[in-house]
Amino acid sequence: MNKIGVLGLQGSFAEHIAAIEKCGAQAVDIRHSWQLEDVDGLIIPGGESTAIAKLTIDNPDPIFDTIKKRINSGMPVYGTCMGSIFLAKEIEGSAQGRLAAMDIKVRRNAFGPQRNSFETSLAIAVLGPEPFPAIFIRAPIVVSAGEDVQVLARVEEGIVMARQKNLLVTAFHPEITDDLRVHEYFLSIVEENRILGCRQLATEPLTF
Repeated sequence: MNKIGVLGLQGSFAEHIAAIEKCGAQAVDIRHSWQLEDVDGLIIPGGESTAIAKLTIDNPDPIFDTIKKRINSGMPVYGTCMGSIFLAKEIEGSAQGRLAAMDIKVRRNAFGPQRNSFETSLAIAVLGPEPFPAIFIRAPIVVSAGEDVQVLARVEEGIVMARQKNLLVTAFHPEITDDLRVHEYFLSIVEENRILGCRQLATEPLTF
């Protein structure tokens, strides 16, 4: 059984844990670097990106350096909403702390404040023919992506789901729906990584 870590420092980590367990995998609430040693994949949930960025500076535990090292070794990581911002190489108009692991540029709060949150049916080919009920809450948008980034879903404003080798991002929140297909897709990446080996899926090494 694959063991999936969910970064539990803030945000909707409990909902991701529940979704992973419903998919039949083991979920672990990750709050310390040492817990990352034996997980097969990691989810970075939605939340407040500036708050999590502050922890990259103020946190005495080397958890973010450890995440970078695990990404370099090929561990699959999935970022939802704030998690996608934290994984991005570039944040439009911001130099806030981030992992800078995925070759995407994101725009924070691309749809406006929380009162402009909405749900829409998204066509996502990798999930099958049935549209996915995507919920956007103070969501970002991916405004540009590198050549080796696979765009998986778009709305009029831009990219809302993408994959780069062992990294996956969504601007929406699948964890607060009853549809498990995005989590199942991430688990398929984890299984692919296990079968093929980390070296084939690993992104370019991150600089520190």
